Amino acid sequence: MRDNSTGLSQFFWLIPLAAGLWLLYRLGPILAPFMFGIILAYIFNPIVDWLEKKRVPRSVGAVLALLMLISTFAGLALIIAPLIRSELQQFIAHLPGYLDSIKKNAAPWLHTRFGIDVALDADEFKTYLTGHLSNAKDLAVGLLPSIKSGSLVVVGLATNLLLVPVVFFYVLRDWNSLMIRVESLLPRRWHALTTQIGREIDTVLSEFLRGQLSVMLVMSIYYVTALHFAGLEFALPIGLVAGMLVFIPYLGFAVGLTLGMLATLMQFQGFSGVLPVAIAFGIGQSLEAMVVTPFLVGERIGLHPVVVIFALLAFGELFGFFGILLALPVSATLLVGLRHVRSHYLDSEFYQN
Repeated sequence: MRDNSTGLSQFFWLIPLAAGLWLLYRLGPILAPFMFGIILAYIFNPIVDWLEKKRVPRSVGAVLALLMLISTFAGLALIIAPLIRSELQQFIAHLPGYLDSIKKNAAPWLHTRFGIDVALDADEFKTYLTGHLSNAKDLAVGLLPSIKSGSLVVVGLATNLLLVPVVFFYVLRDWNSLMIRVESLLPRRWHALTTQIGREIDTVLSEFLRGQLSVMLVMSIYYVTALHFAGLEFALPIGLVAGMLVFIPYLGFAVGLTLGMLATLMQFQGFSGVLPVAIAFGIGQSLEAMVVTPFLVGERIGLHPVVVIFALLAFGELFGFFGILLALPVSATLLVGLRHVRSHYLDSEFYQN
């Protein structure tokens, strides 16, 4: 009778667990900025703890950490924005030359290969652009329906971005008290096991951060070197930006490739230098996704390279951009739990008998 009641109680525990997992799935887009803010608070918590030992109030330490976080992202933006602005200005200034290059080189090839006639006149194109840009009012009216339909997406993204620093500050300020409250809710018979799992998760996440920093360093060196050998004058700033942004999957590649293509068009006055730069970024993305991240991050946290790739794809499908960002640390945390489940299973009477 006791065995039946025990089995029944375990079955009823599965109901709220399944409901919780379903709720997490449904609330994925909403939970993503909260998870990101909590993870950032976890990263900065040792700094605030150190400041607290130096008799700096925890609230002040949390404010300093928030300023440090904002300064980091603002610094990256200040590095990228001038590059984009200057290169776009040069691109517009040299646009007639690019059109002439297309007319002389690409147009004959398209006509010979596919029978397509491309007629480009730089002056006509410039006049066309000037005429349309001068009529900005009519253009804005025409785009108004699209702006209205896309405004909700923009507002949602902006809200998520604003939520991250808010969650970061409050969680970081109350981190120790929150941990004490969570620990006090644990059943006493599970306290030792849960504490052990918590320590293992802390170790795994620390290894993840060290591995990610190593990836950023390796990819920065690669991009700077590869772009230098490709003959790009802006190899150093573009390579550093692309390397530093690899901690956000695909963003470093996308931003670096865009800046690289623009810089190449400015420098070579045409498409002659595009191929080496494109190859450099293509090889870099493949190395980062298939070799560097699985080896430097996956090996550190105990995830097989195939699992790393699967986790990035699966979390991206479920939670979008933030899911890709959180895929590896969350997977590493789940891995710790799975190790204990496996150990319990191997010691169980069901397995041994």
